[in-house]
Amino acid sequence: MEQYMKSIKERASVCEMLYMTEVDKERLQTLLKDMFFDDGITEKAISDLENEIKRATVVTPEELPRDIVTMNSRVLLCLNGDDTEVSLVYPDDADWSEQKLSVFSPIGMAILGYREGDTVQWEVPSGVTKIQILKILYQPEAAGHYHL
Repeated sequence: MEQYMKSIKERASVCEMLYMTEVDKERLQTLLKDMFFDDGITEKAISDLENEIKRATVVTPEELPRDIVTMNSRVLLCLNGDDTEVSLVYPDDADWSEQKLSVFSPIGMAILGYREGDTVQWEVPSGVTKIQILKILYQPEAAGHYHL
């Protein structure tokens, strides 16, 4: 637990600001309440996402910078040297065959709220991985889609 808290603190010091829209925060908090009863989601995943929500600077969808990963964003990532295109989605919409990544997955949590160009190191089941957000290909808020 101590090492986990240290990694969260180190991550917070590396990235200046984590953003989240009011809409995403509200939906995620509601989802978190429901997830306590879901056997498929670990307590660590719930705790990690709760911590990210607490750290986030919450803004209206209209105020959100266009280079931030939000829910339903399509993003080009570099994962340990390999480029991968993913969409960040809610758990019910997750489908790796369509490259739809749940916000409750380690990589999903790692990229939520960060900027294009940010590099994040995050713990995944196989160890710590380096994730670089190369490009935001689609952000709902930038496209005027405020309630996806």
